[in-house]
This record gives sequence, C-alpha cells and structure tokens, in this order.
Amino acid sequence: MCTVYYGPVINPQSVTDYLALPRCLICVSPQGNIEWIVEDVERTKLNDVLAQHDCASSDITLVYLEDGEFLMPGLVDTHTHACQVPNLGVGGEMELLQWLDNYTFPTEARFKDVEYAKRAYPDVVRRIVNSGTTTCCYYGSLHLEATKVLASLVHAAGQRAFVGKCNMNWNCPPNYIEPSVKESVDTTLALFSYIEELPKAACGEPLLHPILTPRFAISCTEELLTRLSEIAQKNPKLAIQTHISENKAEVELTKSLFKTNSYAEAYDKFHLLRDNTVLAHGVHLTEDEMVLIAKRGSGVAHCPTSNFYLSSGMARVGMLLDHGVKVGLGTDVAGGYSPSILTEIQHASIASKMLAIQAADKKCNCNRGHSESSSSGEEGSHSRGRRDHKHHSCQCDCECGEKQPGRFTNQKLSIAALLYLATLGGAGVCCLQDRIGSFEQKKAFDALLVSVREADTGNPAVWGYNPARDLTQGVTAQSADKSLTEWLERFLFCGDDRNIKKVIVQGRMIGGRDYHPLP
Repeated sequence: MCTVYYGPVINPQSVTDYLALPRCLICVSPQGNIEWIVEDVERTKLNDVLAQHDCASSDITLVYLEDGEFLMPGLVDTHTHACQVPNLGVGGEMELLQWLDNYTFPTEARFKDVEYAKRAYPDVVRRIVNSGTTTCCYYGSLHLEATKVLASLVHAAGQRAFVGKCNMNWNCPPNYIEPSVKESVDTTLALFSYIEELPKAACGEPLLHPILTPRFAISCTEELLTRLSEIAQKNPKLAIQTHISENKAEVELTKSLFKTNSYAEAYDKFHLLRDNTVLAHGVHLTEDEMVLIAKRGSGVAHCPTSNFYLSSGMARVGMLLDHGVKVGLGTDVAGGYSPSILTEIQHASIASKMLAIQAADKKCNCNRGHSESSSSGEEGSHSRGRRDHKHHSCQCDCECGEKQPGRFTNQKLSIAALLYLATLGGAGVCCLQDRIGSFEQKKAFDALLVSVREADTGNPAVWGYNPARDLTQGVTAQSADKSLTEWLERFLFCGDDRNIKKVIVQGRMIGGRDYHPLP
C-alpha cells in the first residue's frame, strides 16, 4: 500500500535554491521510493488529485501533516567516527595530533573488546539516527570484529550508511596499531565480505555499503597505501574515505613523510582521489589542491564544529564550491562534540561569516571602484514557494593584482546553501545524489518529519507554532509560505532531536520521537 503525505514540504534544489511548498502531496511506494509529487494542491481538491493518480482512499495510507510540521530530506553526515562517541566533549584544549594521542586513540583501543563494542555501539547508532541522520559515513576502529558489530547494528536500524574499518599501521601508539600490511588488508576485505552478505532492503538494493578507510596518510605506510590502491582500482564502485589538511602540523608532517608538494598529492600518488572519495576537513587546502580534487571528482566533508573545537581553522567552503568541489557536512565525532548535523549547519554558518569578515578586513584599497557583494545570499525572487538566492560578487580586476572572489568565495552561506550542504550536497559527496538528498520522482524517500509545535516538542530554544499566542489573522498563501521558511530556519538554528518526530529511510520510519520499536 502506498503512503501519501500531504502538507508543508522543504525541497532543496541547488546551492542557491530550495522550494518551500506549503501544500505539497508526495506519494511513496511500498518499496520506499517516490512515485509522484504534486507541488501545490488545495485541500478542497485533494481527492480530485488523488483520483487523477488512480489512488483510491482505500488503497493508500494518507498522512496529513499538522500545523507546525513539515517534511524535508534526511540529513547526510559525510564524516563521523562511531568509536569516538564515548569521547564526546573531552580534550578540546588540545589540537589534533595531541588530542589523538591523549584522548582518541585510547578511546578507540577499547573496541578491541568485542563485548564492549556490543554494549557501546547500540547507543551510538541510536543517537545518530535520532539526530536526523538518514545517511552516514562511519569510521570504525581498526578492529574487524568490533566493526562488524557496528555494521550489523546499522543494518538492523535500517539506516543508509557506509561503514569502514580504519587502516593504520604507521605512526600510531604501540597498543593501537595494525601489526602488518597483510593483516590490515585481510581484515578490510573480510569486513567488505561481511557487509556485502547482509540482506538487502525491501527495495531490492543494499542500504549499507563498505568503504575503504585509510585513516589518514601519516597512519599508513607507502606499502599499505599501495595495497589499498590496488583494492580500489579493482573495485571502481567502492567508496573511499580519509582525512585531508585538517591541521597545519599534520599537513607539514604529511608532505615531509611522502616527499610531496601537497597533502592531496600524497593521495593522488596512490590513485586514491576519485569521484567516490570522501575527504574530511580540507581546512588548509591550497587552490592548486582544490583544482586537483575537483578534477578527480572527489568530495570534501566540511566539519566546522570539530575544526573550531580542536583549533584547526576554518575551511574555505565558498572557494571549494567556486572550484567545483563537491561539499557536504560531517559531524566528525568526537572532534565535533555533537552527533547532530544541525550543529554543523550552525557552525558552518558562523565559519562562513568569520571568513567573510576577515576578507572584508583584508580588502585591498585600490582606486578602482568595486561593487559591494551581496554576502547575505537572501536576495532574489520568491515565486510558488521557490526561494532564489542570487549572489553578486566583484568581477573587476584589481590594479594591485589581488585576485577577486568568485561567486561563493568569502561570502557567508545562505539558508539555501546550508540546507544544500546538509542534504543534496552530502548526497553528492557520497555519489548518492540520484537516490537521496531531495524529493524527486523515483528517488528514495529519505525524510524527516519536523515539528516546531511548541506544545509537543518541549524545546525552549524554538519560538515555534503556538496559535493561542501568535495567530492574529487568517492564514493566506503568502503567510503560509513565509511561516514555512521561518520554521525551516528556526529548526536549522534552534532545533534538536526533540523537533524530529520521524526519521524515515527508504519509506520506513527508523527513528525520531514517534519511533517506538517493538521490545
């Protein structure tokens, strides 16, 4: 039986555009795919539209969204460490390399005990799912059995995900290092086989995928990277995840160890940069590296919370976008101290504003006039619920020779851009943009049912839907559209798991406040 949802819908379209549809109708097949969408249906014409699609009321489950609720695509976390969740919020006074040695590696080493993994990982997966993450790129520890536990739990939860076991046989603590290249490769292949043998979803396709996970360049010998490269080249559809240019000391150490001019060059040397490679952080990438990454088609997981918390810096997301690099968001738990992509949205906004302020402070003082950029990204037309965000940047050549920014460089990220990074942008980084990230016919229905109803959610930060207090006039099409865009913004900046009623993957509810699994 199909399920048809009727009510407000937020649907991202691009970095600069999303649809706000107060009266949308979405039909989801029993397999969890979107059968059809009608963007604007008056309630009085609902039965007529259903009849046009051969949907009798007895043949469907019709879900009416309440006032103060809306649907949006599920959040995509392109980078997190499941084995670091027990370390949340600890060690922020240190920078990356010291933090790894003093906090992270000891935490991950505990997963040698499979019984501990069985106790810890259920809470990890449940917290991430209930935070609204419908698709997640997980790093496990270096332990095969513990990572199999993680994979089985993610699979049982019904989350769309990539799970990898860390490869790390160099520059690691004696009690947390793989003893040989052979063991690293063998256990990696064993994990791949385990994941691939798990049952497929009802839609006939797997939701869980293996991912090749060299932790970062300095943790892998050249021999190990060579072997991993061979695995990747034999399996062109196999995704790859690793870290890049997170911390200045890490960058310099990488270039020294691999005798390369850049961090990206070290990976490219082993053919590990390709269209299904997910590169976490990219804080200190040079423009030449951005060009190379874009040429290879790789994506960057922007992890602003972690980058602030460990004093790593601020990734130049606008410049990455201007160079054609795919960008999504990542929590990078436990460098990031929250399992929620909503926190990343908030900190991505702050980081972009700080970069814009810094750029304005450094603006050259030449005699030629420069038109002021519209950095807010909030200008533009508003038609049929569509918000078009037009960016205007200085295009003239400066006499002092300073290169002028492109469309997004040194601009603060708009609501449309933040929404895109958390959904469709992340889907692109994972090479899943044809299946998830937005609501389109034949795509999978991965969604959140969000509520900003104050009476239901109990979130004091959200000044949301409260008609007894706020409703002073009748609802018009224009006011409904304005309310929806405001609800979205309030959710992105003030919301949390209390505002997420349902987490839906492939049409099936797997988490959220309304989710009550059978004992």
